[in-house]
Amino acid sequence: MEIILIKDVDNLGLSGQVLNVAPGYARNFLLPGGAALLATPGNLKMLAKKRAEFEARAKAEKDQAVDLKNKMAEVRLVFRRKTGEKGKLYGAVTAMDIAEALLAAGHNIDRKRLRLSEPLKSVGEFEVPVRLHAEITATFRVSVQPEDEGEASPATEEAPAEK
Repeated sequence: MEIILIKDVDNLGLSGQVLNVAPGYARNFLLPGGAALLATPGNLKMLAKKRAEFEARAKAEKDQAVDLKNKMAEVRLVFRRKTGEKGKLYGAVTAMDIAEALLAAGHNIDRKRLRLSEPLKSVGEFEVPVRLHAEITATFRVSVQPEDEGEASPATEEAPAEK
């Protein structure tokens, strides 16, 4: 089934693209969610007229993502958690915890954009990737420390540790 994307869809395409997808995927997910339109002759004419608008919006989003990538490179979050033997945490630092700490630090990043393969379950320094745009992925540092360790330096952004 041929469709026109009107929103960016992860692992599928960018807005303004004409794609051929499975009919069930289009009927059950893309069309009801407002992410696509059927590729009818009328909709294709509308796409041709709005092509410049789609391209301008895509360029603006990409520029915004590049700016955010530069800001994210400087972010360092510190989590203090209870630990057991050998630096293992009682629990874990999850993508939701990281997203809340980023929001508290002034960065509104959806937790679904964080690319954690699994929750952080031990003490240490970690690089966390975040997908800002289809073509741009940024990384920032997360430090997980035991609760009884000394205070963090003032140059770090400290995340709430209660959970």
